[in-house]
Amino acid sequence: MKLKSLMLGVASTLAFSSAAFAERGSDGNVSIIYWQAPSILNPYLSGGTKDIESASLVIEPLARYNETGAMVPYLAESVPTVENGGVSSDLQSITWTLKQGIMWSDGSPVTSADVKFTADYCMDPNGGCAQLEAFDNISSIETPDDRTIVVRFSMPMPNPYGPFVGGTSPIIQKAQFENCKGAAAPNCTEQNFGPIGTGPFVVTEFRPNDVIQMKANDNYRDASKPAFATLTFKGGGDALGAGRSVLETGEFDYAWNLQLAPDVIAKMEEAGKGVAIAGFGPLVERLEMNLTDPSPALDADTRSTRKAPHPFLTDMNVRKALSMAIDRPLLVEIGYGKAGKVTCDLVPAPDLYAAKNDFCMSQDIAGANALLDEAGWKRGGDGVRAKDGVRLSILYQTSTNAVRQDFQALIKEWWAQIGVETELRNLNASVFFGGDPGSPDTFQKFYADVEMYANTFNGTDPQAYLSAYRCGNEPKPESQWPGSNINRFCEPAYDAMLDELAQTGDLAKRGEIGIKLNDMLTKDSYTIVPLVHRGRVSAHAKSLGGVVLNTWDSELWNASDWYRIK
Repeated sequence: MKLKSLMLGVASTLAFSSAAFAERGSDGNVSIIYWQAPSILNPYLSGGTKDIESASLVIEPLARYNETGAMVPYLAESVPTVENGGVSSDLQSITWTLKQGIMWSDGSPVTSADVKFTADYCMDPNGGCAQLEAFDNISSIETPDDRTIVVRFSMPMPNPYGPFVGGTSPIIQKAQFENCKGAAAPNCTEQNFGPIGTGPFVVTEFRPNDVIQMKANDNYRDASKPAFATLTFKGGGDALGAGRSVLETGEFDYAWNLQLAPDVIAKMEEAGKGVAIAGFGPLVERLEMNLTDPSPALDADTRSTRKAPHPFLTDMNVRKALSMAIDRPLLVEIGYGKAGKVTCDLVPAPDLYAAKNDFCMSQDIAGANALLDEAGWKRGGDGVRAKDGVRLSILYQTSTNAVRQDFQALIKEWWAQIGVETELRNLNASVFFGGDPGSPDTFQKFYADVEMYANTFNGTDPQAYLSAYRCGNEPKPESQWPGSNINRFCEPAYDAMLDELAQTGDLAKRGEIGIKLNDMLTKDSYTIVPLVHRGRVSAHAKSLGGVVLNTWDSELWNASDWYRIK
């Protein structure tokens, strides 16, 4: 594969021109295309990347991660540490100080009350917050003055940077959202579609699953930024069309997530309109095994909840056999080339937390068949295995994308070779990742046996990411279905190890615990079946300067620095 300007692990960027940022709004319009269209601009009600990243243009956290994974202050004056006195010596509190003079886009001041409200909003037990794991172990939040926030924890927290850090945990305005807590949260359409923020842009129009129009924030803290007066954020279509719109036609300035075969991207680059950029973070394409029963014969309060165990995926032998049948090197070759690596791990990076398991590197059809034979799953006359009247018949769903459909077709064939019947379903990505509590087709509801998607985490510490699989974090009807424990995994030993990680300060020991948690989800249980460690591949027009690809936070993290090369 040849991607021009490709630097794995380090984003490519164009040099800043001397005229950059001479005046806010001097460079006209910038256009962005995400082929997965945003359906909401509130990350607390959606775990979808397209929702989190589009919202990051408007609402911001106290601190976030830069392109190297280092934490940098945004709304806060500095990043609190033990050394600077911001984190207590007993590791049970962290004190943040807001920058002086930060304003919301409506001209009102940002205060510590907004930060505290953000935590209260997410931690409301009836709200179904999609980012709840970031607020683990908070016992109280104090606001001694308008700029100071003291977060206290119920136990020592060597990594106290879960709340208010990264694109998944931004600050929302109390005045706008105060009537939207708990069960009311999903019904606050005006707030969820047009949050008042501190970011470089302000929403002027939001059409869910279609387009967002924005304008420069007149109250943005840097008077010379953003360089663009307006921003168009188009959603929908497919990765091929998005890539062409930047690399071939020049219709758009930035295209996200070019999940395309490497030769396709290289061919599009030859048109000379734009460049592809790539970098490896912790992004993993995986299969999630549903541990609950998704049968439509069950009522909504039972379907895909722990009230009803899955009829055959609760057998680890079945989950393991499904994994053994997959030829991961072939998936990487046809889907990603040099922008992908075979992985058996949910957390393949950074190195401190990477188990570097190799148990899944080679396909083993014969071994998978032997395992199912031994477990009592016998082939019927139609070649499909069954046991106690239960057939191994799988509904396997994912989002609509050429690479994912190629993966589905191959995996269906491999599973047929071990006596498993597979029905394939692909869903519009904007719906699949949308989080609409009224839709039966979201990845959170998981009305299928197996589903495939990619996920990652902000920063270089996976504690909050691994905490997603804590008992109680599953999507469920009583909390309007948001939640991050997608396969409904629940293991007390896992939760106890999460608590140990939360209280461990030594980095080497944290790495050891993180690897054990990874293994409990993958090689020890096959609840999650990793497939490909994916590099992020996006593209920008040659006329768009200031782009720095970030694989550790929102990809649009520095949109305030973008400008038009003249």
